[in-house]
Amino acid sequence: MEYRYIGRSGLRVSPICMGTMTFGSQCDEKTAFKIMDKAYEAGVNFFDTAELYPVPPEEKLAGLTEEMVGRWLKTKPRESIILASKVAGAASGWFVPPIRHGYTAIDRFHIVRAIEGSLKRLDTDYIDLYQMHWPDTVVPIEESMRAFDALVQSGKVRYIGTSNDSARGTMKSLMVSKYEKLARFESIQNNFSLLNRRDLTEIGALCREEKVSLLPYSPLAGGVLSGKYNQDINAHGRFSDYVKSSNKRQRLMAARFMNDKTLASTQEYLRIAHEAGLHPVTMAIAWSKQFDFVASTIIGATTPEQLDASLGAMNVTLSPEILQKLDEVHAKILYPMG
Repeated sequence: MEYRYIGRSGLRVSPICMGTMTFGSQCDEKTAFKIMDKAYEAGVNFFDTAELYPVPPEEKLAGLTEEMVGRWLKTKPRESIILASKVAGAASGWFVPPIRHGYTAIDRFHIVRAIEGSLKRLDTDYIDLYQMHWPDTVVPIEESMRAFDALVQSGKVRYIGTSNDSARGTMKSLMVSKYEKLARFESIQNNFSLLNRRDLTEIGALCREEKVSLLPYSPLAGGVLSGKYNQDINAHGRFSDYVKSSNKRQRLMAARFMNDKTLASTQEYLRIAHEAGLHPVTMAIAWSKQFDFVASTIIGATTPEQLDASLGAMNVTLSPEILQKLDEVHAKILYPMG
C-alpha cells in the first residue's frame, strides 16, 4: 500500500483515514470496535476524532467518541496508529459548540483545556495530529499559533493542522508561524467531494506551493454520492433526518447537499461508475484521494459492512477517461458548491 506524508511532517499515513464521528450516536461501542478493527486490518493506520464528537453534537454526548477510541487504542500498539483529534472552534452565527458551556475559543486557555481533556479521554500521552476544528474570527491567529506551538514543544502533540479553513486563513497562519518561528499547520481538513469541488482552486494551489496536505472529509457528500437518496429520498441517513429537523442549520445543510442539481449529478456519476464496473462509493473516494495535494481521505461508517466499498478505493486509480467523464458532468450541472 502507498503511504503518504502529511505536509512536511514525519507522519506517514494510509490514503484512507477512518473517521469516527458516528461512534456513540449512530453506532454503539461494540460496532465501533468492529469498524476500527476492520479498517486497521485492511492497512488503515490513520484515525480521526474530535472533542466535539459524536455528531449531531449534544452536550451529554460530547467526548464519548474519544473515550471509545481511547479504549480501542489499548488493543493495538500505540505507535502503529496515527491519531488525529481537534479542538472545537469558537461559537459563531451558525453553531454554538456544546462544550465548555458554549464559550469555546481558539485561545491559549481553551486549547490547553481541550488537549488535557482529549488526552485523558483517549488515554494516551500524545496526539499525532492536533487540529483546529474551525477558525476563530475574534482571537488573533498569533495567540492561537503560540498556544499550538507550546503543545508541540511539550510533546503532547507531534504536529498541528487546521480544518474548515479558507486559503486566506491558512496562509495567514503559515506566515505567522514562519516569522515567529512557531510550529505550522501541516494539514487542512475540509469538505471535498465530487459534489463540492471548491478546494480544487485556491486551496489546491496553496497546498502545492506551501507543502500543506488536504485531508478531505465527507467524500460521499454526506452519503448522497452513494446513490441512496436517488433511489429513495427518505432513505435512512443523516440528510433525510436533517430535512425534517427543527434545527435550521441542519435543514440548510441537507438542502446544500441534497437538491435537484446534486441528485442529477449523482445520477450521472452512478451511470459512470456502473459502466466502469466500480461501486459508486469506491469511485467517489478514489476521485477525492487522487489529487497530488491530498494525503488521506477521511471515510465514515456505521456498520463494518459499509467499509467494503470505501476501503476498496485504497488501491484504485481512476483512468483519465473516467476523470474526464466526471468533469463533464460537473461542467454540465452547476450548483452553488461547484
